[in-house]
Amino acid sequence: MRAAVRYGALGLLALAVGASIVSLLLAGTPGLWGALIGAAVGGGFILFTALGVLLTAKMPATTAGAVLLGTWLLKLVLAIVVMASLEPLDFYNRYALVVTIVLALVIVLGAETYGVLSQRALYVDPKPSADAANDDGQ
Repeated sequence: MRAAVRYGALGLLALAVGASIVSLLLAGTPGLWGALIGAAVGGGFILFTALGVLLTAKMPATTAGAVLLGTWLLKLVLAIVVMASLEPLDFYNRYALVVTIVLALVIVLGAETYGVLSQRALYVDPKPSADAANDDGQ
């Protein structure tokens, strides 16, 4: 999971820089703000999930599940509050915000998936269990 978080953060950083430059050129300073807010909202939403999985990896399954469900609910509420707070404001470009949020979700999730899939993991138990040793292949 560390590789997934690392690749996700790097993907988000690259997106934030690229989207900021393109949005600044197309929409001026409001475009820059829209891209930065979009990268923070979209990328943060996905990255915090991976961080939550990483931090709860050694916990019992029920505790880890409860923590992940609670953080997901908190992220959802925070995203709604941020978007509702931005509604009456006009210092940012809405198109840059929406496009960057969608790209952040896709790019960060793709980078995290690549990070997980590119790591080597054991598929078998390297030490035979006591039950298998007593079974003698029958």
